[in-house]
Amino acid sequence: MVSGKEFRSSLRKPLPNSRKAKGCRVVPAFTIQALQKGTCVIPPPKCNAYKEEFPKVMKFRQNYLRGNLPISMEAKGGKVSWKADIAKLDFHYYLPMFFEGLCETENPYKLFAQQGIHDMLTHGGPKIFPCIPQLIIPIKDALKTKNKEVMCTTLRVLQHLIKSNDRIGEALVPYYRQILPVLNLFKEKNVNCGDEIDYSQMRGDNLADLINETLEILEMYGGEDAFINIKYLIPTYESCMMN
Repeated sequence: MVSGKEFRSSLRKPLPNSRKAKGCRVVPAFTIQALQKGTCVIPPPKCNAYKEEFPKVMKFRQNYLRGNLPISMEAKGGKVSWKADIAKLDFHYYLPMFFEGLCETENPYKLFAQQGIHDMLTHGGPKIFPCIPQLIIPIKDALKTKNKEVMCTTLRVLQHLIKSNDRIGEALVPYYRQILPVLNLFKEKNVNCGDEIDYSQMRGDNLADLINETLEILEMYGGEDAFINIKYLIPTYESCMMN
């Protein structure tokens, strides 16, 4: 007759021809299994808040390869030239298409996108304002890449966009919730180079400085509600007009 104690001890024995357990059993954190003996808890995963994320499909590149863009490269000098008069272009169609190229990091696509945006914002005039809702998603996608080069380019374009028309600054206020959260991650992420010279400030490539400069422009051109909305999304921002 086998006693209850002997029976329970026999259950703990490995089965015949079974492999011996090596080390501890790995279990997820914050579960009942983590309280069991002979277990190792998996460390929490990294959030990767600063991980670069590029879109899977580069729409601007596809449109250029299909010949949908009225822009090309000159054979001599390597300059960008337009195939049509910029003032006569359909801004509702072409301006968002060029803004989709903000995510590009390879030439000639990067050059075409940046030059196309600059020329259209310079010569667009009143045609730019009605296109604002269509530009928000390309701007948001470019900032979401978290790539320093892409973000710096996008912030400079955003500054140019705001200054191209007096009404654009106020029109962007409802879209702060889509644009500003990513900037909150990098606003205080300045390079600490000690006694060395930070040449990125001289070139205008310092991301933290560009973010602060862009926020100040958003406040100056955004009207009465601009500062409240910026402060809500970026608590560390200090007004450049009240002080």
